[in-house]
Amino acid sequence: MIDRYTRKEMKQLWSEKTKFDALLEVEILAAEAWAELGEIPTEDTKKLRERASYNIDRIKEIEAETKHDIVAFTRAVSETLGDEKKWVHYGLTSTDVVDTAYGYQLKQVNQVLKKDLTHLINVIGKKAKEHKYTVQMGRTHGVHAEPTTFGLKLATWYAEMKRNLERFERVAAGVEAGKISGAVGTFANTPPEVEAYVCKHLGLRAQDISTQVLPRDLHADYVTTIALIATSIERFAVEIRGLQKTEQREVEEYFAKGQKGSSAMPHKRNPISSENVTGIARVIRGYANTAYDNIPLWHERDISHSSAERIILPDATTLLNYQLNRFANVVEQLTVFPENMKDNMETTFGLIYSQRVMLQLIDKGLSREEAYDLVQPKTAQAWDEKKDFRSLLETDNKITSILTPNDLNDAFDYNYHIKHVDIIFDRVGLS
Repeated sequence: MIDRYTRKEMKQLWSEKTKFDALLEVEILAAEAWAELGEIPTEDTKKLRERASYNIDRIKEIEAETKHDIVAFTRAVSETLGDEKKWVHYGLTSTDVVDTAYGYQLKQVNQVLKKDLTHLINVIGKKAKEHKYTVQMGRTHGVHAEPTTFGLKLATWYAEMKRNLERFERVAAGVEAGKISGAVGTFANTPPEVEAYVCKHLGLRAQDISTQVLPRDLHADYVTTIALIATSIERFAVEIRGLQKTEQREVEEYFAKGQKGSSAMPHKRNPISSENVTGIARVIRGYANTAYDNIPLWHERDISHSSAERIILPDATTLLNYQLNRFANVVEQLTVFPENMKDNMETTFGLIYSQRVMLQLIDKGLSREEAYDLVQPKTAQAWDEKKDFRSLLETDNKITSILTPNDLNDAFDYNYHIKHVDIIFDRVGLS
């Protein structure tokens, strides 16, 4: 991933050094497992642990000749050892080492992403509580519907991100796995005890059954969930972008001193962070398609998945790490304009209370059809003539013969619509 969207901790976790350190640890642990079984001298495994190292430039030099990255790695390591080098890669196939090392890397990456997810959940929850009763226009199809609160909007984000964390924990457990089952998954040259030993010491789950590789549906599930999380954030970001439009200006991204919004228009303040994370979600969703294509490998394994995974796994996790942190900053520093929210509620002439008026008429004895047909012409007149909806109702003799002034006062009270906010907050864990 380009440096622009790479945070320091993720860059380190996907560095060449981290990769080769993981590969080396798998090799050493496998040898130690053999020693535990009494198959190779313990003294040799101690030497492996003490002496085994590698030089990245040397690995690349050997790979240029062998055209095989793991052969190049094991030969480079062997060059740093004495006679004990014969136990390097003993009984293993390349993917025993690569997939298990990948699982170990992903375990570390997942710890960072879980922390990021938890942080964003907490930030959203805090902002939701701050605006629990901040009344705002609810919109469906982009059109004014009925009153809600900005806190309730944020509470839906909070609940969605909690679901995303649960999903991520499940799929993370899937890819935090290792396999040392040999060339076709039969343990022909390496017994299951070696796999169990290595996975235990790396904190990984030993895959119950594998071919030459771990099943790639695990990784597709993982990348799909990352894409789903990224798309959730996109949904939230699109909402902020919509609410920051000049015509609404109900929220605004933090605009720092000295920040510029346009090279041409000095007045511009654009929701650039929300737009940024929207674009990132589009890229991550593309990686999910590639992850699906990696599932149908030939027979017990081909290498078609390898080149794709070298891109999509580091990139998807690195982008999600960036996206989660950037959007957390957006929410944390978001400027909210409660007065603008109230003002915008008044721009549709009181039509947002039409359902409440209709229900009151039903309560007074009219059928639903009669009540609907009585109210709708008044809503159309309010729209077309830009007149106050309540005033039009008050000039209709049939309506005023059924509804009293107090009834209309009750109907045109936005507090009626937010009376269950506390219950909803309790239900999502925001009490």
